[in-house]
This record gives sequence, C-alpha cells and structure tokens, in this order.
Amino acid sequence: MFDKEFILEIFTTIRKNKLRTFLTGFSVAWGIFMLIILLGSGKGLENGIKENFKGEAKNTIRVFGGLTSIAFEGQPNDRHIEFNNYDKKIITENIPNIDLLYARYDIELDIPVHYKSEYATLAVSGIDPSTKEIEKIKLLEGRYINDWDIEHSQKVAVIGKDAKKMLFRAKSPIGEIIYVNKVPFKIIGVFSDDYAPENKKIYMPLATAQKIFLGGNKISSIAMTLENITPDESKTIENSIKSKLAKRHNFSEKDERAVLIINSIEEFAKSQKLFRAINIFLWLIAIGTIIAGIVGISNIMLIVVKERTKEIGVRKAIGATPASIVKLILLEAVIITIIAGLIGLLAGSTVLEIANGFMEASNTAQAAASEFDENMTIFKNPSVDTMIALNALIVLILSGLLAGFIPAKRAAQIRPIAALREE
Repeated sequence: MFDKEFILEIFTTIRKNKLRTFLTGFSVAWGIFMLIILLGSGKGLENGIKENFKGEAKNTIRVFGGLTSIAFEGQPNDRHIEFNNYDKKIITENIPNIDLLYARYDIELDIPVHYKSEYATLAVSGIDPSTKEIEKIKLLEGRYINDWDIEHSQKVAVIGKDAKKMLFRAKSPIGEIIYVNKVPFKIIGVFSDDYAPENKKIYMPLATAQKIFLGGNKISSIAMTLENITPDESKTIENSIKSKLAKRHNFSEKDERAVLIINSIEEFAKSQKLFRAINIFLWLIAIGTIIAGIVGISNIMLIVVKERTKEIGVRKAIGATPASIVKLILLEAVIITIIAGLIGLLAGSTVLEIANGFMEASNTAQAAASEFDENMTIFKNPSVDTMIALNALIVLILSGLLAGFIPAKRAAQIRPIAALREE
C-alpha cells in the first residue's frame, strides 16, 4: 500500500518542518499525558482509600464507651460510660439483621509476659471468636479461640506475630506455656492483623480476661456485622443502638461524646460516592484536555494544508493524483499523532510510577518511625486502563484526520495552475 519512497518522503517532510511537527505532536502528547496523570491519580487515590478498608469488614458497626458532655437527669457531665456483658445482650436481642457480633475487653496497661528466659510487656485483650471474621484476622499457626474456650473460661491464648517473635523468636509457640501476669496460658495459635499494634497483643477468651484482670463483666467495645443493610438503614440502627444505651446508662441521646459509634457501612458508602465524584471531575478535565488537543491538531492541519497548497500544485503538475496527495498529508498526521501519543502515554505512566514509588517510600518511612497505622495510605498503585488511553489516542487521530481531510481534499482538487498561484 505504501512503498519505501512514499514513507521516506513523509519523514523527509517531517524533518524539514520541525516546528510544525513539534506543535502537532505536543498537542497530542500533552492530551494523552494529562489523561494518564488525571485518571491514574484518581485510581491511585481510590486504591489507597480502599486499602485502609481491607483490614475490616465493610458492613460493620462498632460501639465504644466515652465521656458524657451533657449533664442529664441529675448525672454530671464528664461521666465515663462503661459497657458490660448486659449491654451486649441488649444489642443482640434488640437489633435486627445482625450476622456476627463480638464484645472485647482491652487491658490498657502493658502486662508482664514471660516464656522461660524471655520477657516482654504486652497488651492483652479478652475477645469473642467472632473477632476473627469481623476484624479480618489471619491465623498463621494453630487455631483461634472458640465458643468452648469462652464458656469454660479456658486459660488459652492466641498471640500476635510480633509478640511471638519477642518471646519465641523462630520457634513455633503452639502448645507452649507462657505466663501472663504470672498466670499460665497455653498458646493455641498465632495471628496476623493488618492493624500493626494488634500484632503485639495476646488474645484470650473474654470471660478468662474478665476474671483474671478483675474486669468483672466489663467490656471495652462491641462490634457487629449486619447483612443486607443500606447506609440509611445502618444509620437507623446506629440511632437505635445509641437510644438503648442512653436509656440503660442514663445519658442524653443528644450527647455526641457519651458513646462513639463507628459505622463503616455509612463510611464506605461515603467513600464510594467520593470516588464517583472524583472520577467524574477527573473525566471532565481529561475530556476537556482531549478536546483542547483535538482543537490543536485541527488548527495545525488547516495550517499544514494551507502551507502546502503550492506543493500540491507542483505534485499535480508532475502527475500526482488527488488521492495520493490527500493520502500523503493525512498519513503524515497519523504518524506524528501515533508517535506523540505513545510518548505521552509513556511519560504519563512513568510519572505515575515515580509518584507511586515516592508514596510507598514515604509510607515505609512513617511505619518505621511509628508503630501505629502501619498500612495507612492515601495513594497506591495508580493505573489507567490501557484501552482508555488507546481509545483516546484513536479519537485524536480520527479528529486530526477529519480536520485535515476536507481542506486537503479541496486543495487536491484545485487545478495545478491555481494552486501554484495560491498565497
């Protein structure tokens, strides 16, 4: 279809018109580059926020006791609201659609723990078996605490992977006895949690922890997963939980500090709406950038045809057909657009990779400096669907062809003598 001389002629023309070629190519490269940067950044932000949800079920409501901020029915403000096993029972019996529910009792002070000659001070929590599913805990060795352990207040424990390294180093701890505050516990499992501080904890049955650490029937928090619940329905359930706890603990339902309720159903829905809004905004900007590129290509093509009218006259005078002339001009535009588009695609992808590497290095440095929020990130794995970028490039090519075809065809149909006189 295109012989060697034809292609060589196109590249000769490109070399002779460096400025024109640069301006045409820059419009295309910039449009594709901005498309990649904008859409990739939006995807990176979405991935980063989703990463922070991965360590927990997305249909969860968590309830924590707080400090009252409003005096109510003779009760002073700044009163600490403490939950107990009865609060768990009230929620279990009165809240619909509960799939899983757990209560946990967190020991605030570091507890002395030793195994043979190894010593450490670790945090201890009494937990229900459902924490494994709700908190997305990964079991690395052995088994997890079960209902039988709870019912019989067994002196067994599962240990976080970091706590295991402190006490056992590379040795498997399964079946070994550790002493927690001088009380012997048998290790039955090793776990990993995406939330870094939990990996330095020891989990034991809730009833066991309450007895050994004089918690009575005290619990620190309650969490539940809900099935087939919309964000609006979860908000209604959240209000119902607060209402029942307010009646039981005698605080005002208007008190925002008395209990802390974290509704991940609502928060995840908000984040999804945010993603959609961001994507729409970025697409609008990206489309605007592509349109600007189309306008740039169109203007350049009009100038190209105008400048080459005399050249077209000469070519026709020596026997060139109108079709070959139009083909020559349009193929030149296609070659420039493809090369520039690929440059823009490569440049955009490179910038995203550099930005991702920088953010990962920053997150690693923060994790090394602090034991908290190890996996907190706002930007991760920015990427763009290759088909989107290629489709955008095709749109630019077709727009450039359409913009140049009509004037090129008109110029090719001019008689040679008229074309030679064209100023």
